[in-house]
Amino acid sequence: MPTSTLHLFSICVAIWGSTWFAITLQLGTVAPEMSVGYRFLLASMVLFAYARWRGLRLSFTLKQHADFALLGATMFCIGYIFVYHAEAYIVSGMVAVAYSTSPMITMVAARMLFRTPMTWRVAIAALFGVAGIFCVFWPEFGTLSVSRDAELGTLLAVLSVLASTAGSMAAVRCQSRGYNTWTSMAWGMFYGGVMALAIGAARGHPFAFETTAAYVYSLLYLALFGSIITFACYLPLIARIGAAGAGYIGVMVPIVALVISYFLERFAWSTLTTVGVALCVLGNVVLLQPARKA
Repeated sequence: MPTSTLHLFSICVAIWGSTWFAITLQLGTVAPEMSVGYRFLLASMVLFAYARWRGLRLSFTLKQHADFALLGATMFCIGYIFVYHAEAYIVSGMVAVAYSTSPMITMVAARMLFRTPMTWRVAIAALFGVAGIFCVFWPEFGTLSVSRDAELGTLLAVLSVLASTAGSMAAVRCQSRGYNTWTSMAWGMFYGGVMALAIGAARGHPFAFETTAAYVYSLLYLALFGSIITFACYLPLIARIGAAGAGYIGVMVPIVALVISYFLERFAWSTLTTVGVALCVLGNVVLLQPARKA
């Protein structure tokens, strides 16, 4: 029995919400580019083994590999590198606000590139989401100062969202060409991982690796759960509710991260936080409710 849309959406939100904390365990002596590379190369190796076990096709033409390389660069490399670096300059709330705009940006991009209809339901859900995220992280905005670091962090956050949007468009393109989800992910993550390591090496970062339990276990979690399982749900979700609708995950993920932060990092929950969460959930209800039949 096919997994329901709600289940696919919920799995993505729950796991990606937890990866925010896992990513903090990756920041340290290993450069972000290298950690991103390790994460997706490990995930791709698991996916290649799974695809071979299932007897899925793994050989493709150069043109088809170009599609996978584009998917890897946008969805599994550039966006992640930008967001890792952005959080080094600005508070996570600003990055969350940037990602909460994903549904609207993706909806416009899908309209321009694939003539996908723009729906009021996604637009209204996105507005609820942006308003909710602003409420949740409003206290953090007061700590921001106008500085070169803040400007750089904001720019990196915006670039990460644009890269993520480009990744969604590349995924739509792969689906339209009939590529299998598992093989698309395997090759895409392979190319994304290689590109991330190449970028890190070009910037002079060594191929360092931490052997601490925190780094190793968080890397395994990010590769297996935060990459393989989530994207195995996310890519079919794009086919079902569109890239813009799937982009609403970017609104709900920070909410899950907040709940985890409340228990693990003593996040101060306020009335404004509750209002923000309620707005995000309301947007979620608007987005996922079944369309009325004429």
